Amino acid sequence: MTTLEPDRLVAGLREQTAAFGRAVAGGDPEAKVPACPEWRLRDLTGHMGQATRWAAGLIRAASSPTRVPDEHGGAPATGRTPAASAPPPVPDPLDGLPDAPGAWEAWLRDGAEELIAAVRSAAPDAPVWSFTGSVPPVFWLRRMFCETAVHHHDAAVTTGAGFAIADDLAADVITEGLELVTAPGVEAFKPELAGLRGRGERLAVWPDGMRGWLITRTPGGPRWERSQADADVVLSGPVAECMLVLARRVPPHRVYGDRALLRHWLDHTAF
Repeated sequence: MTTLEPDRLVAGLREQTAAFGRAVAGGDPEAKVPACPEWRLRDLTGHMGQATRWAAGLIRAASSPTRVPDEHGGAPATGRTPAASAPPPVPDPLDGLPDAPGAWEAWLRDGAEELIAAVRSAAPDAPVWSFTGSVPPVFWLRRMFCETAVHHHDAAVTTGAGFAIADDLAADVITEGLELVTAPGVEAFKPELAGLRGRGERLAVWPDGMRGWLITRTPGGPRWERSQADADVVLSGPVAECMLVLARRVPPHRVYGDRALLRHWLDHTAF
């Protein structure tokens, strides 16, 4: 389910990519990224620039015409390549990254625009590979927007830049994260998500001035809905802060109820 229109996701990707680029432009390429201590700032930048290009390649491959014989053995007809069973390898994050940090902003922007162009050129129902199965191209537009938003915060913390995100965009990052951890078959990709099965425990997120989310842990896995219902533990605060808590970027400040239940959720939802 996509909760924002594609044009809003495009705007969000552009906004967050531009802000990410500004955050890293004046930073030390060798600075350690606190949220990803195995990465330096240049690794984080390379990862984000390569990720959008890699996603664009997935979409182009799924949208490429292929020639298949008709059912009577006649002249081949043109169709779309089915979704691959496995993705192409993810490139080294430093491949293609400009040496000069001053060139990073443009390189990041070009990667985002490459993805946007691939989505706009593809058929809306083209079957594209993902770790949850075949998905439409807009899945990767949304996935890369959400990835960029979280890593924008990582870059801002690393360099001391400011971080901001619109409320509707932050809310969609939360929704997309919940969709990922509850997607059918996702435990095959990330077995530790099996630890989120439960016996009806309920977690709620109540962002200020906005309808919240209710997560219920069931024996078959977690389920969620948009709801303002009460729960065993409630996370509250500005929606951008809630987004960052659920992304394990900042500690929770306003928590009511069973903090251990929230901690268990955070410990098992890292991608």
